[in-house]
Amino acid sequence: MDLGMPRRDVLWAGLVAVIWGVNFVAIHASLEHYPPFLLAGLRFLVLAIPAVLFVRRPQVQWRWLLGYGLGFGILQFAFLYLGMAAGMPAGLSSLVLQASAPFTVILAAVLLRERPGWPVLAGVAVALTGLAVIAGYRGLAVSVVPVLLVLAGAFGWAIGNLCSRQAQPDSPFRFMMWMTVVPPLPMLALSLLVEGTDRVGSALARAPSAWEANLGLAYTVVLATVVGSGLWTTLLARNSASAVAPFSMLVPVAGLTAAWLILGERPSGWELFGGVLIVSGVLWPHLRRRRAVGAVRAQRHTASVKA
Repeated sequence: MDLGMPRRDVLWAGLVAVIWGVNFVAIHASLEHYPPFLLAGLRFLVLAIPAVLFVRRPQVQWRWLLGYGLGFGILQFAFLYLGMAAGMPAGLSSLVLQASAPFTVILAAVLLRERPGWPVLAGVAVALTGLAVIAGYRGLAVSVVPVLLVLAGAFGWAIGNLCSRQAQPDSPFRFMMWMTVVPPLPMLALSLLVEGTDRVGSALARAPSAWEANLGLAYTVVLATVVGSGLWTTLLARNSASAVAPFSMLVPVAGLTAAWLILGERPSGWELFGGVLIVSGVLWPHLRRRRAVGAVRAQRHTASVKA
């Protein structure tokens, strides 16, 4: 089974990683004002209203649409926002959330019977080594609860990946837009129940003056959700989950860099080394595939010349 992707899709996947990496800085800014459940509900409510009014529902089974909204929308962002609100730094959050990649590969093998070849497994192993290097350097300074919360968000992302893959939507963009219909009501209900009417009301009343938080929310809605999630869903629709998922490991490289430049979270030499391992692990199967394709073409050219 060929798990490689076309060069164009590799570039798109890299762009999504950059957009999602910078998004952790935007989330950090938004959480300075909005409580986590309210922020997650607002993130999707802004998109759900135009989706219902102006976007035709994709031709997919409801169970995959609901599953995608539950995993990618509710579970991922409820736990991610809770973890960051509990003290996880933006850069480190972008790192830990990428546990979704091995979660996706494992779930795809168990539930979808996908069999990744050894280049993909080797690449994942190298990238996981990079994650371990960075986590080993910074993880001891972070309490275990925020880490577990973000890991739970990563598992939700993996569930969403598989539901998106199984849905095979006729329009990935419409599928992504209609996914946003699922999270708002549960997230806003949780916000009122857990965060309380006083805290929610105060955040909404002061919202017009919280321009940094609103700018972060706008980035999250437009770039991270519409552009990033739309491209990601498109890639999953035309490639195997095991080929696409490892690209999420590039997100912490962009996230750590953005947190360094904007928030002053300076990465150490060990973190930079881990980032190099992550990039190498993600790109390895695709570079190997290109070399293999080039070798085959060279052999064919040689054979045609001799003929």
